[in-house]
Amino acid sequence: MTEQQQFLQVLDRDEAERRFRAAVDCAPLGSEFVPLDAALGRVLAADVVSPVDVPSFDRSNVDGFAVVAEDTFGASEEVPRAVLLGAEEIHTGVAPITVVQPGTALSIATGGMVPRGSDAVVMVEHAEVRGGELRIGRAVTAGSGVSFAGTDITAGETVLRRGQLLTSRDTGVLAAIGVANVEVWRRPVVAILSTGDEIIAPGEEMQPGRVYDSNGQVLADAVRELGGEARRLGIARDDMESLRERLRQALEFADIVLLSGGTSKGSGDVSYRVVAELDDPGIVAHGVALKPGKPICLAATGRRAVVVLPGFPTSAIFTFHEFVAPVIRMLAGRRPEERTVVSARLAVKVNSEIGRTEYLLVGLVETADKAETPDKGAGISLAAYPMGQGSGSVTTFSRADGFATIGRHQEIVEAGTAIGVQLLGRELQLADLVVIGSHCIGLDYLLGELERQGVRSKFLAVGSSGGLYAVMRGECDVAGVHLLDPNTGEYNRSFLTPALELTPGYGRLQGVVFRRGDRRFEGRQADDAIAGTTQDTACAMVNRNSGSGTRVLIDRLLRGARPRGYAMQPRNHNAVAAAVKQGRADWGMTLDTIACQAGLGFLPVQVEQYDFIVPTSRADRPAVAAFRTLLRQTSTREALARLGMRL
Repeated sequence: MTEQQQFLQVLDRDEAERRFRAAVDCAPLGSEFVPLDAALGRVLAADVVSPVDVPSFDRSNVDGFAVVAEDTFGASEEVPRAVLLGAEEIHTGVAPITVVQPGTALSIATGGMVPRGSDAVVMVEHAEVRGGELRIGRAVTAGSGVSFAGTDITAGETVLRRGQLLTSRDTGVLAAIGVANVEVWRRPVVAILSTGDEIIAPGEEMQPGRVYDSNGQVLADAVRELGGEARRLGIARDDMESLRERLRQALEFADIVLLSGGTSKGSGDVSYRVVAELDDPGIVAHGVALKPGKPICLAATGRRAVVVLPGFPTSAIFTFHEFVAPVIRMLAGRRPEERTVVSARLAVKVNSEIGRTEYLLVGLVETADKAETPDKGAGISLAAYPMGQGSGSVTTFSRADGFATIGRHQEIVEAGTAIGVQLLGRELQLADLVVIGSHCIGLDYLLGELERQGVRSKFLAVGSSGGLYAVMRGECDVAGVHLLDPNTGEYNRSFLTPALELTPGYGRLQGVVFRRGDRRFEGRQADDAIAGTTQDTACAMVNRNSGSGTRVLIDRLLRGARPRGYAMQPRNHNAVAAAVKQGRADWGMTLDTIACQAGLGFLPVQVEQYDFIVPTSRADRPAVAAFRTLLRQTSTREALARLGMRL
C-alpha cells in the first residue's frame, strides 16, 4: 500500500470502550499462593480468617507486678497496701508456674504471660519491694495493664477481605496471625513492543531523524504500578513479516499485548495491519474521536486484548490510561480507580477541534480568589493552565496535575470559564512556590537550589506577558519577566502596579544566532543582517511565542516585516538554537550562553534585564522569602555568573 488511508470510522470514546470491553475477558486471572515476603502490593484472592487469637494469651502491657486487683484497693503513696512477693519472675516467652493467690504478687516483664489468679498488673513505678514484701502505692482495677487473649484479633475472625491491596500494614497483620503463604490474584502479563524504524534504545548514540524509546519504559512502569507484570520485547522495525512473528510470540505467553507506534493509517504504518490479521474478533475500534489519541487501535483475539497505542508519548500514555489501565486493574483483581475532580478556572482561552473530545492537560495553581458567593458557596480558588505542548511531548503528562474534558461540539473555551479537572493522582499536591512567566536557565538553577532546601516549586512557561497577567491575577508567587517598554527603553519597572513588587534579577545578552560560516550573518551587525533577511525569501527565521519578552524585541528589530518562518514560534530559547543548528531555520534570537553551547554563531543585540515580580500580598510567604534570600547570596550570584548571566 503506497497511498495513505484515512480513518474510515472514527468512534465516540464511550462506544470504543464498550466494544473493547465486550471483546476481552476482564475477570481476574486465577489465584496463586505466594510467600508472605512476596505479598506486598498483591491483591488478595480470598478472605483471610485468623487461625489464632492475637494475643494468644493474657499479656502484660508494662513492666511491673501481677496482682489481684482487690488487694490494691485504697492504696496510695501515703498509705500503701502490702502483699507478699513470690519468688518467680515472669519473663517473656515462658509460661508461669506459680498461681497468684490473694495477698500475693509476682514480678512480670512487658509481654510476659499473666499468671493464673492475677487479673491486673501494677506498674513498677507505683510499687516498692522491701525484702519479701511488695508495697503498692496506687490502686488498680481488674484488667489494668493487661491485654487479654483475643483482644486484638479473635480466632475465626476475618482480618482481611478478598480484593484488598496488600500494604505493609496488611502484611504485618498476616505475620501476626502466623500466615506464611498468601492466596493472591495472578498478575496479568503485559507484553510491550515498541515499533518504528526511527526508534532507538536509550544508551545508543543519537542520530538525525531518530527518537529514543521512552514509550516502552513509561508503559512498562505503568503496568507495574497497576499490578501487572511487564515484559518488554524491545524494538521492532516496520517490517510486516518480522512484526507478525513478534506478535505471535507475544500471544503465546501474554495476557495483554501492547504495541507502541504504527497505528496511523499511513504507508509506513504496519502495526495496525498486522493486528488486522487477528481473528476472534480482531480489531474492534481503530480511530477514536479523542485528542490526544485519535489513532488508537483496539483489538482482541481469544478474549485477550491487543492494543496499538499511538507513537507520540502523550497520546500513548493518555490512551493507555483511558483504555488499557482499567483492564489491567480488573485482571489483577484491583478495584476501579478512584478519580478526584476539582473545580478550577481556565487561565487562558483554549481553541478546541470540533468533532473530537479533547482531554486538555493542565497545571493547577492556587489563586487569590477565595470569596464566597451566595449561590455557589466557596469561590473557585484554582486556576488551570493548559500544558499545551502537543501529543509528541514526553513531559506534558508527567508535569500535568490533571485534565479537563472539552466536548466534541465545543470549539472555544473562554478564559475564566469554570471547569472540572480530573486529577491524575488521588490528591492534589500544590507547590510551595509557583513561578509563571518566561523561561530562563538561571531560573532553572534557582528552583533546583530551592528544591534541595525542601521548597517544592512549579514553573509554567507562558512568556513574560503571561507571567505579568498571572501575577496581577494572584495566580503565582513569582513571575519571571523581561518586558521592554518601547517608550522608555526600560525593562520591567514600568509594568508594575501598587500591588506588585520588583525583585531585581540579572542581565542576559540576547542576540541573533546562525550557523557558523553563513555569510549572510558572519561578521555583520545584527541590525544589518536582519534587514537583509527580510528581502531574502530563501532565508528562514525561527520566531518566539507571542507574549514573550524576546518576541517584543524581535518585532522591534523586524519593523513590521514578516520574513519566512515568522509563524514558527517555539516557547523557549533552547528550541530556537535547535532549529537553527538542525537547519530547519537559518536564524533566530536567543541568549549568548545557549548559542555557545550549541556551537552557533552569535551577533549581540541587547543586554536585557530578567527580573522577578511578586504580588505584595504574597511577599511574606516563606517560599517567597526563601527565593529572595537565595537570590541575594554571594554563592548564588557566582553560580549565575558562571551560567552567563550578567550581574
